[in-house]
Amino acid sequence: MEPLSYRIRPKDFEDFIGQEHITKAQWFKNSIIKKDPPSMILFGPPGVGKTTLALLIAEKTGIEYKPFSAVTSTIKEVREFIENAYKKYKKTGNKTILFIDEIHRFNKAQQDAFLPWVEKGVIILIGTTTENPSFYINAPLLSRVKVVNLKPLTEENIKNILISAIEKDTILNKQIITRKDILEFIAAYSKGDARVSLNLLELVSHNFHPDISIEEIQNVVSTSPMPYDKKGDYHYNLISAFIKSMRGSDPDAAIYYLARMLESGEDPYFILRRMIIFASEDIGNADPHAIMVATSAHYAFTVVGMPEGFIPLSQAVTYLSLAPKSNASYKAYLEAKEDVVKHGSLTPPLSILNPVTKLMKEMGYGKGYQYPHNFEEGIVRGLRYLPDALKHKRYYKPKNIGYEKNLLERLKRLKGDA
Repeated sequence: MEPLSYRIRPKDFEDFIGQEHITKAQWFKNSIIKKDPPSMILFGPPGVGKTTLALLIAEKTGIEYKPFSAVTSTIKEVREFIENAYKKYKKTGNKTILFIDEIHRFNKAQQDAFLPWVEKGVIILIGTTTENPSFYINAPLLSRVKVVNLKPLTEENIKNILISAIEKDTILNKQIITRKDILEFIAAYSKGDARVSLNLLELVSHNFHPDISIEEIQNVVSTSPMPYDKKGDYHYNLISAFIKSMRGSDPDAAIYYLARMLESGEDPYFILRRMIIFASEDIGNADPHAIMVATSAHYAFTVVGMPEGFIPLSQAVTYLSLAPKSNASYKAYLEAKEDVVKHGSLTPPLSILNPVTKLMKEMGYGKGYQYPHNFEEGIVRGLRYLPDALKHKRYYKPKNIGYEKNLLERLKRLKGDA
């Protein structure tokens, strides 16, 4: 018997729950009416209806289609299909829908196989992916398709899907619909994945009796699924949220995202490396201890490991979150880099170059150089260190915050601004 998710798959767009921003959009409705949908990439998390939407498009337009999975199919098989589609197109002028599930599994070189046929209108490419198309779909192909973003399903969406399934399917125990607590438990457990929710509904239906408790249902299922892909979108989204929470000085949010990543199996050393970068890029000299805290956490984790390794990470995250922030050092380098690219290899002032040979001394190397340690505060007034073309440049602009305000005052004295 087919799984419930297949048995109750929607037959009409009206029954397709949770993606109304697509199915009710004018461009989408017009393309279905005209039977001329654009090539598109359906992008969204697991279980939100990407495959269902692709099949509905093919069925409602009546266009011949062929499904492939990038996991089980080879690019050779896809090319052979496209060749046959081209022959049909030359005879009849009719396009064919090429449906590729998990299109991101084909590398960018393999994706080139679709490009000329999409451009010529021979095929309508519909690809599904859980990965951000910006990273996994090659740029020429991406520019020729419409990226359609499917939203995560809400718990209310999931409950409506469950109710619809109970009403439509002849095998499910209809009494379940009277138990709101069970439907709410399944909706919360599935975390926006309709396929997970329907599989669990079917499992509960097989074990259902009028007095079944939530505790009994919990015994039927294993630990709650935590969707995460260390090379995918969850990976990039969570580390972005983590960094931005520390940058925004919110230790609670930062700790939450740290826990999300660690409990989902993220590599702790990846997190630690990003913390070390953050300590320099976002805190810098506003708190010079931050880089030491981050590197110490890295060492501490190496010594302790998991499961206790979260403790030094948590300590470091809270410290970095609450430290004063300055990206002045980071910005100083970027500005200096721009001038390196713009001006090329500028010669430093001869006075600060060592006269290694007699000829170099005669050319003026080292002439006028004065040793800073021989002067009060270690400063030689008027001695230039930047090349002539950049002599008025200021790259490092300390902020008046944390320890860096001390450096700002010192810099003003050095530059004669005080």
